[in-house]
Amino acid sequence: MPDFTFLLLYVRDHVASAAFYRDMLDLPIVEQKADVAILPLREGVMLGLWLQETVEPASTGQAGGSEIAFAVADAAAVEATHADWSQRGIVVLQAPTLMRFSMTFVALDPDGHRLRVFAPPA
Repeated sequence: MPDFTFLLLYVRDHVASAAFYRDMLDLPIVEQKADVAILPLREGVMLGLWLQETVEPASTGQAGGSEIAFAVADAAAVEATHADWSQRGIVVLQAPTLMRFSMTFVALDPDGHRLRVFAPPA
């Protein structure tokens, strides 16, 4: 089976998006080219931010049709992350909410990609 190594997001401005993710997740930008920026999400998995107008073959997908999910330790960490991201001016689509699967909230990146933070069930 092939290894999962990249999550690619198509973005309007890869430089601005890289700065957003660098600051939000406290990650280094390990590569920045004319149409792509790359940040390490975890060992062996990279986040690629690809300038939408240069994607080949062209994509017809739209931001917001899926989510990137980030697990945190517990409900208090969900609240703390929400407070931090809100203070940074990150757009919050859904305030912290207890849903059937856990405490969670949803924010948006500059391109409208949904970012879900949740506390896995104990």
